[in-house]
Amino acid sequence: MKKVKDYLQLVKLSLSIMVVFSSVISFLLTQGSESYVDTWKMIFLLFVGGMLVTGSANAINQVVEKDTDAKMMRTARRPIAAGRMSVTEGWIFAIVTGALGVFILGNYFNWLAAGLAAFSLFLYAFIYTPLKKVNSIAVLVGAVPGALPCLIGWAAGNNELGVGGWVLFAFQFFWQFPHFWAIAWVAHKDYSSVGFKLLPADKGPTKFTALQTILYSLLLIPVTLAPFFIGMCSYDDTSGIISLSLIGLANLFMIGRCLTLYKKMDVSSARQVMFGSYMYLPVVMLALLLSKV
Repeated sequence: MKKVKDYLQLVKLSLSIMVVFSSVISFLLTQGSESYVDTWKMIFLLFVGGMLVTGSANAINQVVEKDTDAKMMRTARRPIAAGRMSVTEGWIFAIVTGALGVFILGNYFNWLAAGLAAFSLFLYAFIYTPLKKVNSIAVLVGAVPGALPCLIGWAAGNNELGVGGWVLFAFQFFWQFPHFWAIAWVAHKDYSSVGFKLLPADKGPTKFTALQTILYSLLLIPVTLAPFFIGMCSYDDTSGIISLSLIGLANLFMIGRCLTLYKKMDVSSARQVMFGSYMYLPVVMLALLLSKV
């Protein structure tokens, strides 16, 4: 049982589920998802394949950052950092799960989705992870693999990178900035102690950082409305009206939390932005699914 718990920590289970959730919803938003005979089977396969690839990326992240993880309070109990799992075991797990996940996506869906998954894994594990100690641009780089699950889900359904897929990519891309900067704000002491440069201002949590969360939250408004204007979602029936209302309220909620952070400039407000963003993402994704044409 302890070993199972270690592996669940290694793949960062809650984070992986959230990432794969957006991929599954993106898949269901495609017209191509309706062509499969057993949709539930394909959802399961996409979930498993996505979890394996995401888990692999998170495992590599913990292998590479074992020394810094050991120095931070929030990560010191991770299995490799704490010495409960060897680096070799971590690498073997990451290679096997990554290869198996890419194979599932390629074999049961298409190799475009599989290729995007492999690229996302590489970008997260080998570019974003080491870049965190170099420059805060790491957050921008990391937002790409963070948003690619939407494009992977879209490609799995339609076998192409259409406008709808890029809109969903843009949504999750912009969402990550207030979300991640809130996390970096809360964990600033831990992060700065090991040399991570993740906030947009060199001086740490500042008004500039809080302002950036507001700006990116405002950018989410046109992005979340775009699916209705490109014909991916409908707004002329009851479900469409409900969907638009939910998205509008979610956006106001997110902007409100960021404004509170700008006003109060404290860890408590940053934590509210962080947890608020966790709620915001599924609400908007499910609202879009509700109004699918």
